[in-house]
Amino acid sequence: MTAHRFAVGDQVRIKGGFGAQPSDADMFRVTATMPPAGLSLQYRIRNEEERHERVAKEENLEAVIIADAVAAAL
Repeated sequence: MTAHRFAVGDQVRIKGGFGAQPSDADMFRVTATMPPAGLSLQYRIRNEEERHERVAKEENLEAVIIADAVAAAL
């Protein structure tokens, strides 16, 4: 069985940006790892701006690099 790439507490964002700097609204924190859906590993993620959590597949997520987080804060 394949291991999850992200751990609870990791900061991630949903793929699909076109080179724009991420904003706080684009960043999520992994709140739980979930069993696979077919061959795709899944996560529960949450943005602090929202009241709900989302479920996302691993292939739709990318890690937030510390430099991205610092740039978003500027």
